[in-house]
Formats: sequence, structure tokens, C-alpha cells
Amino acid sequence: MVYERFLVTGGAGFIGSHLVDRLLAAGAEVVVVDDFNDFYDPAHKRANVAGHLRQPRYTLVEHDIRDGAKMAALVGERRPQCIVHLAARAGVRPSLSDPLLYETTNSVATLHLLEAARHHGVERFVFASSSSVYGLNDKVPFAETDALLRVASPYGATKLASEAMCHAYAHLYGLSIASLRFFTVYGPRQRPDLAIRKFAERMLAGRPIELFGDGSTSRDYTFVDDIVAGVRAAIEHDAGPGHEIFNLGNSSPVTLAELVAALERVLGTQAIIERLPEQPGDVPRTYADVTKSERMLGYRPKTPLHEGLAVFAQWLRAQR
Repeated sequence: MVYERFLVTGGAGFIGSHLVDRLLAAGAEVVVVDDFNDFYDPAHKRANVAGHLRQPRYTLVEHDIRDGAKMAALVGERRPQCIVHLAARAGVRPSLSDPLLYETTNSVATLHLLEAARHHGVERFVFASSSSVYGLNDKVPFAETDALLRVASPYGATKLASEAMCHAYAHLYGLSIASLRFFTVYGPRQRPDLAIRKFAERMLAGRPIELFGDGSTSRDYTFVDDIVAGVRAAIEHDAGPGHEIFNLGNSSPVTLAELVAALERVLGTQAIIERLPEQPGDVPRTYADVTKSERMLGYRPKTPLHEGLAVFAQWLRAQR
């Protein structure tokens, strides 16, 4: 299904701004909602949208998605055919410090958007979930059919709760919804609090990097272009009413020690490592089974870690 009018929450952020690039290039009309909060320096998001603001089919609305009345009014006024809901309070460790903020921003705000979607005839709703819903899952790779009873953080719990609400609204009101479980996304415009960018900036500055644990934990690092390709495939998937869940990952987990070694190669510098204990909320591994996404969406990640890191490093050096 091809849509012409989109509402993208979190569209000034890392993944969101890349998606908006593609939607605008395809000729779509895009309304972005972002509150430019202080989770990290809002100047990063301002830079992400600078080029978009010059596009005639682009509108930036600075709203807090927790304000249900404002979101309902915006959806009613702009009548998007598709809502892509990317906005959230992100991060496992920060969610331990302020779980109520995560609950209201992630779970309650998703409910506001689902209510707006059902009342205003939105044809497609795409929700950005997370690999954190798998928590302490022992079975690898992680599949959409796995039982999810072992979330390890409030962040993961809010994403799982939002998936459940998406399922309920699809069942009750015939909405067409896809929940996409992102696996450790990296690339140009990456948030400054995320490991790859934090490590790279410290390494280039000759400062030590903090490694939690013995380096054996692993993550399924996924390049942002592959994620955006998966999001667009989910948007266009002609699913009809109902709720489907899809993993979007690289299906190639990398240990923390291997990641540091790969960064050393692309940056041409050696890491100074400060070892610290494992942190509450962290999980030992993430590993996406993308069989369902391949079959139903045609999703095929194309970017191996060394290639994606090289593109990221080139971008990061240009920011310095």
C-alpha cells in the first residue's frame, strides 16, 4: 500500500529523521511531532531537521505526545493515512531512575495515538518497539513467537505493554498495525548516549571508554539504513486489519569486545578501557530471527558491521 500523508512521531530523532528523508524523497507529505526534550542536547535534533524545514511538504509540530488532547486534534486536523510512532523515552538504564516518566511517555502516549487513529480513520499504524521486550530470553535467535515473560527493565516493559495495546486496538477496532522490534540501531546521526557513538567520540579524543562486564555480552547491531528499509516495508505491507509483530535486526550478534576491536580498526586508534561491573537491566545478548520479516516484508539487512561502522566514522569525523 502506498500512502501520501504521514504523521511521524519522533521524526527529528536518529531513526526518525532518516525515515523522513526517505518519505520526502518519495514525494510524501510528512508531519513530524517532536518535543525536543533534554534527554540529550536538542541541538542534535535541530541539526537533523534543518534540511527538512526547507521542504514544502514537511511540517514540524513541537508537541509532547503525552498530551492526548493535542495529539487527537493534530490527527483530526491533518488526517494522516499512516502514523509511524517512533517517539519514546529510550534507554534501559535511565528507565530504572524514572520508570514513571517511561510509562507515561511510552505506554500512555501510545494509547493516546491509538485512540486518535481509531477516531480519525487512520489506515495504517506502525509502532516502534524494541528488542528489549525479549529481556532475559534464553532461546536464540529471538523470534516473534517467543514467550515474553522476562523483561529486564521498565523500558522493555513499556514497549511490551504498548505492543499489547496495539494488539487490543487491532482486535477491537479493526486497525491495521505493525509493531517493529528494533535491534541496537547505529549509524550517522546516532544519539550521543548510545554505546557506539559514545565509544567512538571518547576514542578519538584519547579518553577511556567504560566497558560493563567482561566484554562477552553481545548485541545484534543493525545499520540505520537497513532499519529504515524495514520500516518502509512494514508501512507498505498490505496487511488489512490486524496486528503483526516483526523483528528488524541484522541477525548477526557481535560481542562487546568484538565491537571495540572493530571501532579500533575503522577509527585507527586503540581504545583505553576502563572495566566496570555489569549494570542492572542489561541483558546478556540480543539476536534477531528475521525469518518472518524476510517472508512477509522482503526484509534483508545488507550492511555488515565493518561497513556500517566505516560510514558512521566518516560522518562522525565530519561533525568534529
